[in-house]
Formats: sequence, C-alpha cells, structure tokens
Amino acid sequence: MISVAYAADAAHHAPLAFYENPAFWVGLSFVMVVAFAFRPVSRALGAALDARAFQIRARIDDAVKLREDAQETLGSYQRKQRDAMKEAEAIIAHAKAEAERLAIQAAKDLEESVKRREQMAMDRIATAEAQALRDVRNVAVDVAIAAARQVLAETITADQAAKMVDGAITDLSGKLH
Repeated sequence: MISVAYAADAAHHAPLAFYENPAFWVGLSFVMVVAFAFRPVSRALGAALDARAFQIRARIDDAVKLREDAQETLGSYQRKQRDAMKEAEAIIAHAKAEAERLAIQAAKDLEESVKRREQMAMDRIATAEAQALRDVRNVAVDVAIAAARQVLAETITADQAAKMVDGAITDLSGKLH
C-alpha cells in the first residue's frame, strides 16, 4: 500500500508547468504590483526629492546671498574704517601743522612784542635822556645867567649897562623883522 499511496501522492505532486504553479502567479502578481506601483511611487519620491532639493538649493542660495551681503557689508565697513583712519590721519596732520603754525606765529608775535617793548623802553630812555639834558642845560643856563649877573653887577658901571641895553634894543628890532 505504501507503494500505491506513494504513487498516487507522487502523481499528485508531479511537476507542474510554470503557468500552473501558484508560486509563479504570486510572484508574477507581486512583480506586476511592484511595477504598477513603482511609477507613481517613484514619481512621488522624485517629486519629494525634487522639492527637498529645491528647498536645499533655496537655502544654499539664501546662504550664498547672505554671505555675499555679509562680505559686501564687511567690505563697506572696512572701506569706511580706512576712510575714517585716513580722515583721522589728515585731521591729526592738519592739527600738527596748525599747532606748528600757531607756535611759529606765537614765537613771531612774542619776538615782535619784545622788540616793540624794547623800542618803547629805548624811546622812554631817549626821552628821559633828552629831558635830563634839557634839565641840565636849563640848570647850566640858570647858573650861567646867575654867574653872569653877579659878574656884570660887580664889574659893569651904570653907563656901560645903559649902553648894553640900548644896543640890545637896537639889535632886537632887526631880529624881529
């Protein structure tokens, strides 16, 4: 019986043609489902990846733009700093030149002031000397007149004095005209 049962069982399990095998049809339907699902899924995945790539590209473009703006701003600030430094150097140079000019002018003004004061002192000294000479002359004239009076009073007679006065009057009328 074993042999009959085995033979019946073997007939039942005889190799089937590929289209009669259920595993073939399951595999074929799996491949077909995957093939039909692949296009929409691949499109959806492609669209999602494209959208993600677009977002990444937009972020990169924004980052590049921000970097360029930052570079431009940095360059602008560096130019402004250089300009400010040049302006500060120019101001310092101008201030130094102005200080030197003012120092030279102050020295010149001081020298002129000293010369003026020296001249004024010399003028005062000259005026004082001239006044002293006038005072000495006046005193000398007064002394000479007093001495001449005394000498004349002691040596001249009344007739001689009258003749001298008459001669002086005569000379005076010639000197006045």
